[in-house]
Amino acid sequence: MARRYCDDDPPPRRLLLREAAALAVRLYKGVGRLRERGDPAGPPVMVIPGFCATDRSTLGLQRALAKEGYRVTGWGLGWNLGARADTLDRIEAQLEKMSRGRPVTLIGWSLGGIYAREVAKQRPDLVERVVTLGAPFAGNPRANNVWRLYELISRHPVDCPPLDVDLGVKPPVPTIALWSRRDGVVAPACARGFEEQSDRQVELDCSHMGFVTSSRAFRKIAATLREA
Repeated sequence: MARRYCDDDPPPRRLLLREAAALAVRLYKGVGRLRERGDPAGPPVMVIPGFCATDRSTLGLQRALAKEGYRVTGWGLGWNLGARADTLDRIEAQLEKMSRGRPVTLIGWSLGGIYAREVAKQRPDLVERVVTLGAPFAGNPRANNVWRLYELISRHPVDCPPLDVDLGVKPPVPTIALWSRRDGVVAPACARGFEEQSDRQVELDCSHMGFVTSSRAFRKIAATLREA
């Protein structure tokens, strides 16, 4: 059994190397056309990728949700290389195109979950609910194994993004935080948050990459959507 580190501490760095390798494999194997998939009349879902990832990294989750009857798409904005001043506005524009008059469920993996929460605050009329997957929206922004890489690539401090946001404030829509003690990249407490920061906190048993690659995680995510 894998050792479970303190919820408030950054995970051991050896786990980051394992997750980085898993992401590289996933991006290599993530072939397939990037398009809207699922039931054209189904509830709309947008999956936002994590840092240094693209929609190809979430194809497995997109396909699993499409089989559940949802109308699913990625965010359609290429690589997620950190927050930019126009990031939320660009996601909002994508939401307006996808919505077709129907609020969209936002599922955000890791950094994508932070975007999902903030877009929901900015445009709650476009968002049905928010589901975060291992997203570090609470606690110390350096309680993870990638903050140095984030600052190198994004070119801004991890605790001073070029956006006017208050990460800990819950969006004005139903919000569910999925987290794992075996995350390996983000400290579990940062992805779980306090009770007032989301409507539900649901524990999964998967690695950080597992949120978007594990069939067991897919089943739990789908079940969470049904129960919401």
